[in-house]
Amino acid sequence: MPSTVIRNTNYDPTTRTLSVWFVPSGNRYEYENVSPATYAAFRKAFSKGRFFNEFIRDFHKCRRVA
Repeated sequence: MPSTVIRNTNYDPTTRTLSVWFVPSGNRYEYENVSPATYAAFRKAFSKGRFFNEFIRDFHKCRRVA
């Protein structure tokens, strides 16, 4: 999963929670109610940062975890 913005991700299909660790800050954020289809498309996207900005960032409630 090479990306200059996103270091790592984890998805829990039971809670539909997407965890994203960012490269610049190292912080982790959790995004709520992310569908399995959206996560699958995110994983396949050529540009993880672009996909995240276009389909996840402003569309899902989030909270900073670490």
